[in-house]
Amino acid sequence: MTLLPIVFPALTVLAYLGVAWIRRVALRRAILDHPNERSSHSVPTPRGGGLAIVVLVIAAALVYGIVNGFTRQVLAFTVAGTILAALGWQDDVRSLSPKVRFPIQFLAIAVAMLGMGWFDSVTIPVFGVWRLGWFGIPITFAWILGLVNAYNFMDGIDGLAGGVALAAGLGWAALSSSFGGSEFGGRENPLVFWLALTVAAASLGFLVHNWPPARIFMGDVASTFLGFTFAVLPLMSAHRGGDALMFGTAILWTFIMDAGVTFLRRAAKRENVFAAHRTHLYQRLVIGGISPERVSLLFIALTFLGAGLSLAWGRGIHTVGPFILFGLPLIWVGLSLFAARRAPK
Repeated sequence: MTLLPIVFPALTVLAYLGVAWIRRVALRRAILDHPNERSSHSVPTPRGGGLAIVVLVIAAALVYGIVNGFTRQVLAFTVAGTILAALGWQDDVRSLSPKVRFPIQFLAIAVAMLGMGWFDSVTIPVFGVWRLGWFGIPITFAWILGLVNAYNFMDGIDGLAGGVALAAGLGWAALSSSFGGSEFGGRENPLVFWLALTVAAASLGFLVHNWPPARIFMGDVASTFLGFTFAVLPLMSAHRGGDALMFGTAILWTFIMDAGVTFLRRAAKRENVFAAHRTHLYQRLVIGGISPERVSLLFIALTFLGAGLSLAWGRGIHTVGPFILFGLPLIWVGLSLFAARRAPK
């Protein structure tokens, strides 16, 4: 931990410089996101800047492996994360169809689960611990697949995906450094701490370029990779225990709620759930006149709220359970009603 005052700013600077270099390459090779009727930007903008985040996080995993030994978790994270990032980069460059993306995502998730296992229980505040048994296998698969794509869906306005990654990374770093037991990683699994810290630092360096008005976008290369990372951090922390899955849900609750409810609503209407649209809560808030800066700051603050509640639960303050289970969704409902009232007639 004594290296923190040096490592965090160093990673932030490296990410900043890496994104600046990627932006020059993207402009030269015309790797651009062109605006359409559903876009939140009005001019062609380079994309793929999140590659700097991916490189630094994978490098952190490799350095950890060199220093502490290449465990199955390290190898699984590195291989699966690299597969997903490579797929995302190809999607940024040439726009792949779901028929191409999903089989490769399935392969990466299978690799991750072979090295990390699956959840065998989940803690639900108020209701206690539920044992999953063999149902943990499909639940873990769906959890990772869902977050990989949810994070990608939510990368739609300047500063949002990078800002939430910064907050969530700091939240996981705090969780994994505050407790020594196997449920939290702590001293027994510092891999989670260093991966989370690297995500936070690299996202901060990226945000300098991506804060509204963005000079470069994250791209699928990083949005899918970050979704994967936040999906497997609780899996690595918990040793398949229950509390960490709850923490993973509470920290990313805004993305999970927004992407999940939107997906189900569009599926119920028999819409093409993979087609671009502007019906996510964060998009409706912007359409209603809230600036992208304020919407991104709101989601960042709510991510810190989820992380703070997780820390409180981990410290034995289980009175926060009802707020995690009922309060957070009620906040989302309130924001949805607010967005509906501000919607253009």
